[in-house]
Amino acid sequence: MEIDALVRQAGFAWLDEQTRKFGNALPYRILKEGFSVEGRTVPLVGPQGIFKPAILPEIPLTIMTAAPKIGRPAPYDDELTSDGLLIYRYRGTDPRHRDNVGLRGAYETATPLIYLYGVAAGEYEAAYPVYVVGDDPAALTFVVDVAPAVYQAVVGEDAVEEIPRAYKRRMTLQRLHQARFRRQVIAAYGDRCAICRLRRVELLDAAHILPDRDPRSRPIVPNGLSLCTLHHPAFDRHVIGIRPDLVVEVRADVLTEEDGPMLIHGLQGFHGATITVPRTPDLRPDTEYLEERYSLFREVG
Repeated sequence: MEIDALVRQAGFAWLDEQTRKFGNALPYRILKEGFSVEGRTVPLVGPQGIFKPAILPEIPLTIMTAAPKIGRPAPYDDELTSDGLLIYRYRGTDPRHRDNVGLRGAYETATPLIYLYGVAAGEYEAAYPVYVVGDDPAALTFVVDVAPAVYQAVVGEDAVEEIPRAYKRRMTLQRLHQARFRRQVIAAYGDRCAICRLRRVELLDAAHILPDRDPRSRPIVPNGLSLCTLHHPAFDRHVIGIRPDLVVEVRADVLTEEDGPMLIHGLQGFHGATITVPRTPDLRPDTEYLEERYSLFREVG
């Protein structure tokens, strides 16, 4: 097997293993340490977003989108087409720069790459294999297919149904965006639940104030709440509500229910409590969003 194909195959297998160990958000230090091929170390990241380790002759191994600072857009963030393709920007403005030439080579030879999407400072989700499927020197962008294989979903005991490629692309990119939203919201809340102050990041979620299905809903911190895995579903299912003045309410039937200590201390005990919010005013929950969501809570309750 040629060294280029050997490195890429080993890289995909290594990422599978690291994801099993660390979850989907991979630490930068692990990506920088990389893996070994024929006694040589192969890192996955370097100082630039388009990265080719020394072991490879011409074509890069990874492309990266860095996470923006919380509350700010990334200077070179990815963009989506209507069918979920990734628009990836050139390095600089010279189409003949060696990094851009390398990605153009990936396009011309249909060479698989690894896409590293920054979800927080020092944390990346990996999508692989991805392929460059277009090159637009005038716009200084490449087009990347992040989910080239047709996805098959089991719909019965033996039957499978092919899901269109464009749908899988959108789902892959939505997964990446939601991962970044989660980390930004949790970080803005100091890595703790806004209601109970639990500080176990692995047990925290980013809850949308305006539901994700709402066309106005956006994955931005003012539309999010850092909630633990108990209070997130309770908020989503209107067991608890949060008033625009940041006070928690427990639904009346739940508040009067008699059960065990989990109900008392996990839900009922927070009735009337004030949630913790980010210190930075621009990152705090949008009051209009809270008012609309609280109105829905009152309507359901």
